[in-house]
Amino acid sequence: MSEKAKVYFGSIQQGQMARFASFAAKVDIITEKLIEEIKIEKKDKVAIKMHLGFRDGYQTIPVFFVRRIVERIKKTGAYPFITDNPTSVYNAVNRGYTEYTCGCPIIPISGVKDGYVKEKKIDFLNVDSLSMAGALEDADVLVDLSHVKGHGACGFGGAIKNLALGGYSGPTRWKKIHGVNYAYDMYDPDKLTPELAKKLVAECPYHALSYNEEKHKLRRNYHDCHQCMRCLEIDQGLGAVKLPREAYSAFQEMMAIAANEVLKSFDKEKVFFMNFLLDITTYCDCLGMGQPPIVNDIGVLGSTDIIAIETASLDLIKKEGLIEKNIPPYIKHIDLTTPDLHPFTRVHGPYKDPYEVVQVGEKMNMGTSAYELIEILSASETMEMETPKRTFEDEPTFF
Repeated sequence: MSEKAKVYFGSIQQGQMARFASFAAKVDIITEKLIEEIKIEKKDKVAIKMHLGFRDGYQTIPVFFVRRIVERIKKTGAYPFITDNPTSVYNAVNRGYTEYTCGCPIIPISGVKDGYVKEKKIDFLNVDSLSMAGALEDADVLVDLSHVKGHGACGFGGAIKNLALGGYSGPTRWKKIHGVNYAYDMYDPDKLTPELAKKLVAECPYHALSYNEEKHKLRRNYHDCHQCMRCLEIDQGLGAVKLPREAYSAFQEMMAIAANEVLKSFDKEKVFFMNFLLDITTYCDCLGMGQPPIVNDIGVLGSTDIIAIETASLDLIKKEGLIEKNIPPYIKHIDLTTPDLHPFTRVHGPYKDPYEVVQVGEKMNMGTSAYELIEILSASETMEMETPKRTFEDEPTFF
């Protein structure tokens, strides 16, 4: 039996109204433990991979925590930099991320023109290669700093998604990785009539189908599809439309492959992961809009094992359950009755199992799903500690 991976956990709950028991203190301790466990050397270039968000989104990892993590890395003598896709970096100031506030440079992961990349040959289904971001290839150390939330294409966005989609150029991300679903046929052009195609498009409750009559091509947006089966109901007895389970699984496997290619660029002893389970929304921050959280804030996790931290994150979310009143009304098919379903599967559909990408990653030897959850400064522990005298306004000041 393989050894369990350590996953540190800091709960949002605290046992005393005191700073030593606060969530920030837990983030600090977990960061320090992870730095001690890996080999960060003086002058190492440390890539902190984040998603910095878009447009009207504001639920990415707060800069307050980012700076604390950066400052602790700098104490080792290493040189950290934050990195994400060029668009997010260019507009990062809108969410408060600047070199001044974060404490380190923020650079485009694939260059200012999204062309600083290294080709990775993979030959998976309809994808021959991926253009991995050059900034990751250049770095000595990787810190995968992720905001955990739901995701339309796979049910779940965490540490794997942060690397798999965020670690590559735009064309690779949108055309190749998101295009892997189309390796499987979703309709029979000989049986599909224009009239049927138009009816399918009109009656899809999620507007996930589109039809080009001139080219006689029907297309499904797998991200928006909730597998409500309405298209199959309309097509009953005709055999023109398919809803291939394999197409949904292909995206999960593609994510694991892409994330693994990034990780293979680093020494295993120079990588750690932190997952923030705050503002857990239905969809990814890529949508560029605020969303109601559908799961209560849980805390922060840290590990040197990507499979362990993702599994632990999903387990904690499953245990917490959905905030049903916060589920967006435009999601019309929500399974609240089937036993043992993950909350993300309940809202995104039966073919979007968030554990699937983790299971694929484990088979690829990216890590282990067997983990030991080590809680830092638990509420029960800090309740029993002696409370220090409370002080106010005790930071440096003008007077």
